[in-house]
Amino acid sequence: MCNMTFEEFSGDHSAERMDSVASALEEVLSSAAPQGCVTVGVYEAAKWLNVNPDNVVLCVLATDEDDVESVALQIHFTLIQAFCCENDINILRVNNMRRLADILGDFGPGGEPADLHCVLVTNPHPATWKDPALSKVNRFCRESRGLDQWVPIINLPER
Repeated sequence: MCNMTFEEFSGDHSAERMDSVASALEEVLSSAAPQGCVTVGVYEAAKWLNVNPDNVVLCVLATDEDDVESVALQIHFTLIQAFCCENDINILRVNNMRRLADILGDFGPGGEPADLHCVLVTNPHPATWKDPALSKVNRFCRESRGLDQWVPIINLPER
């Protein structure tokens, strides 16, 4: 069995492809947020996944260097990943929470800091929201699964 990473498989185009997917993810999040199609927070995401998993089109799990040691967060991620895999929901890991905060905003309802560790992109009207950027992200996730990378990691570059 071959255990190549996506970067090894893609050759010289891997950096371009990752940048392209990162840009597509930014587009997806930027267009979904104003439509009310984003659920932010580990607990909020878990509640949404429990009630309405069929309308989730993407799960983004985010960490910074400070979060690597958090056992509780890693347990939450493991459970969310398992649920998403079982329900055929695409998952991405993002390693730049500051950029994610720039895209989605730092604060949630009531001025509380937003928990950006888990972000769900939902689709309330399946026939109405056809986004080419979402198609690109979903294609990347499918291709990554084909290479046994069930939760691909991308970097959201600073702007």
